[in-house]
Amino acid sequence: MANNNLPPYQKLLEEILRSLVNNPESIQINRKIDEMGVLLTIKVHPQDMGIIIGRKGSTLNAIKHLIKAVGIKNHARVNIRVEEPSFIEKSTLTSEDVIKNLKEKLNE
Repeated sequence: MANNNLPPYQKLLEEILRSLVNNPESIQINRKIDEMGVLLTIKVHPQDMGIIIGRKGSTLNAIKHLIKAVGIKNHARVNIRVEEPSFIEKSTLTSEDVIKNLKEKLNE
């Protein structure tokens, strides 16, 4: 992600997420601006979902409060949504693993 043109609240969110998760390369933050304000949609590796949400949502709530405060300072109404991983993303097998398994079965 090119950090040069990002607003401060999005830069902060990205930095917080990168410092928390085990798979920082899989973080995706999409920004959508409409009449209601700014919606930042977070997508992380399925194994990092629990880290981002925290016990009873406490970590996610703390992140939301920080980002909203920075948004207010920058005259933006910011909301955060965490995108749930799809069924395929929840699977621990990668496409390379599936191909490898198929090749092994064909060679038997």
